[in-house]
Amino acid sequence: MTERDKILRYYRASGDAELAARLLDLAEITLKSRKYKVSEFLDPYGQSIAETIAAHYDRLTIENNGGYNGAERVKVAFIDTDFLDYSGSIDFGLEAILIKWDSRYYHLSHRDVLGALMGLGIRREILGDIIMAGEKCYVVTDTTMAAYITKNLIEVGQATVTVSSATLDDIPAKEEKIKEIRATVASLRLDAVAASGFGTSRTKMADDIAAAKIRINWQEAKSPSQTVKVGDVISMRGRGRVEVVEVPGQTKKGRFSIVLRRFM
Repeated sequence: MTERDKILRYYRASGDAELAARLLDLAEITLKSRKYKVSEFLDPYGQSIAETIAAHYDRLTIENNGGYNGAERVKVAFIDTDFLDYSGSIDFGLEAILIKWDSRYYHLSHRDVLGALMGLGIRREILGDIIMAGEKCYVVTDTTMAAYITKNLIEVGQATVTVSSATLDDIPAKEEKIKEIRATVASLRLDAVAASGFGTSRTKMADDIAAAKIRINWQEAKSPSQTVKVGDVISMRGRGRVEVVEVPGQTKKGRFSIVLRRFM
């Protein structure tokens, strides 16, 4: 069995074989050309697939670039190590655009901006992070789409917007509010832990999981009863994410103590 077959078999079980196959194609082209190939934007789970692939092939290394420090969505470059020895110059094809609106009358969210961009027919894989900054936001995008967005995006929600080119250096440093949460739960089920992290009821959380609003380690949650462990990251659409930092033990009543870190 080839390395490709082994990797595809592993990711087929989780329903991610299609993404793994696309990344494998890039890796194999890189090795044949002895240069490099750059992926579309990947979330952290996609990045982990790329890292797994690179680890299975000699002469193959990877570099990530999302346009600014702390980017969550990045492009991954598969690079032949011989190419790095002779050149070292990687073009990730990244550009930044600036979107502004009148904040006196409109309050726009990350979801509003993303919806407007996808309403132009742009695939999510073409877009990097959207960085909200009061009455404006920065969007990291593939170079091939920057001019199209600048020309065609005229409205977000009900707000008229102006769109212009920006440099990647203009993007402000990423700031995240972090809150530590200590709680006890009856079990380490996803619905129980996530409810504690996001400050909602277990019943409501089960409904959100059923509505596909919850991801665990950037994959869609399978069920409310899914077990979580230390290191897992639970993300909720529009609400940020929660990391399971520690499970110190059980109380005398058999409940689990948990320490969570919420990023808002």
